[in-house]
This record gives sequence, structure tokens and C-alpha cells, in this order.
Amino acid sequence: MRVAQGLDLQVAASKVGKYSVSESGDTVEMIERPQGGVSVVLADGQRSGRAAKLISNIAGRKILSLLADGVRDGAAARAAHDYLRTIRQGKVSAEVSIISVDLETDTIVVSRNSRCPALLVQIDDNALQSRLIDEPGVPIGIHSRTKPIITEFQIQANMYVVVFSDGILSAGCRRDVTFDIEEFVCRLLNERSLDALDLADAILARAVELDDGRPVDDASVIVLAVRPDTAGDIARRMTLRFPI
Repeated sequence: MRVAQGLDLQVAASKVGKYSVSESGDTVEMIERPQGGVSVVLADGQRSGRAAKLISNIAGRKILSLLADGVRDGAAARAAHDYLRTIRQGKVSAEVSIISVDLETDTIVVSRNSRCPALLVQIDDNALQSRLIDEPGVPIGIHSRTKPIITEFQIQANMYVVVFSDGILSAGCRRDVTFDIEEFVCRLLNERSLDALDLADAILARAVELDDGRPVDDASVIVLAVRPDTAGDIARRMTLRFPI
């Protein structure tokens, strides 16, 4: 089954570091797949700050290099686990999520070595359906034979996939408030149509608000949106905003 033409693929990431810590321990990377499509990797290193950044960089770069060589997502995640466990002797961990748009199979693949769930939202004929992919994953780097939890589904128009780090999941914990991300995202998309960046920014802003403007942990969110292409523009674009 081939994906219908006239779809616009959008990928956006928004992230902030832990309050009063100069460097975020989360790493977000994106690459084009050799057989068509894109993959986005979110790696969350153990703890926070520079040490966590080093760990997440190791995991993220290993996965990216393997995906660029045509290795499948699950195998890339397992190899990153073996590599991190070997060079750090099983003493550090990283939580990893991969979202891939695979144009060879016309599917979206979500691979998780993370305790954080992923969220799938599908809008069809003005009806919204959501699915929380919440089977707990095991972080890479510690236990032997660690493998990712893989979920695959067909690419369709008006589809959103959201993955995030534990700084989003734990937002509000300082004042015993739970961030119900599924309810928040569904409410926003019921109110109006959003592109990937607007939705990622809204999720991050709400998480920071729940932490009273002082994030208790590194917080990152990635949104993949598949929307109808109404502009007919064939150009591909990538943007980055990086305050320094």
C-alpha cells in the first residue's frame, strides 16, 4: 500500500534544560533515511547537566550513524545499548525514543527505550481518536538483552505523534499536579488545527508553567505531524532556533 500523494510531513522539537543547570542532558537529532523518509532521535542521559549530555550524545550519535547506514530502528537501539553498556561498564543509562517515517514501508515506527509514553492522535472526518502507547520501556546501558518497544502504523493524513522526555512527564510534581498530556493535546487539537511546531511549543510551555517557570528536569518534546498539503509546495525546509 502506497501513501497517497499530497501530504505534508512536519517534524518539530522544543526543549529546555533543568532550572539553574547550564546544559541540557537531552539530545535531539534528525536524519534522512537512506531508503526514504526521516528519523528523529530523543536521548535523555542519566541525571542532568554536562555528564548527562555526554551520555545522551553517545547514545544519539550511535543510533543516528546506524540509521544512516540503513540499519533498522530496533537493531540500532539495541546496538546503542550494547555500545553504551560496554564503554561505561553498565554504570550509566539513557532513555531513548525514535520516531521514523519509513517511506519504503509507508509506515511510522516508534521505538522506545523509555518510561515515557508516546501519544498518537488521528483526526478523521472531524472525529479525534487518541492512543497512549504506554508500555514501560527499559533504558539502555544497564541491563543485558535490553530491547526497545516497537510500535508501527500506517501513514495517514491528519496524524500526530508525540514523544517526550521525563521532564515533560514529571512537570507539576513539585506541587503534586499531574500533567495529563493526552488530555491537553486532544483538547488543543479539538479547538483548532495546529502544525507540529505550534503543538510542540504549546506542550513545552504548559510543562514549564506547571513547574512555575523553573523546570525540575531537562524537558524535550518532539511532534511529528502528517497533514494535507494544501500549498502544493515541493520544497523541503528545516529551521532551527537556538538561543545562546
